[in-house]
Amino acid sequence: MKLTTKGRFAVAAMLDLAQNAKEDQPVALTAISTRQKISQAYLEQLFVKLRRADLVKSVRGSNGGYNLLRPINAITIADIVLAVEDTIDARQCNGAANCRQGVPCLAHGLWEHLNQQMENYLSAITLHDVLHQQIGTKP
Repeated sequence: MKLTTKGRFAVAAMLDLAQNAKEDQPVALTAISTRQKISQAYLEQLFVKLRRADLVKSVRGSNGGYNLLRPINAITIADIVLAVEDTIDARQCNGAANCRQGVPCLAHGLWEHLNQQMENYLSAITLHDVLHQQIGTKP
């Protein structure tokens, strides 16, 4: 499974942003960096991608930072991970079906199914769910 630190750190940063957001007051990356112990330079790279995915908006100025563009119950973990990761893919061939000298490996279908399960799982969990520890309580 290719869930790298980009995805993990982006989720942590978005949870921090959601938890510390106040009405129309942006959260500074320096504050997120300090609380989450993630370098500010790395967060800046992640937030460029999150902004391009329309998950956050940036606010310039001395009191600048970031705000969420949607309510926390409308942002899924999949939205965040897919915004910063190139792909979430358990297949070694990245979907080219050329795992073994140009043909799919015997477990190709298994890894495709796992990809779908991961996407379904992460798509069913929102920032709200994680912040309120409602993971696993959905039908």
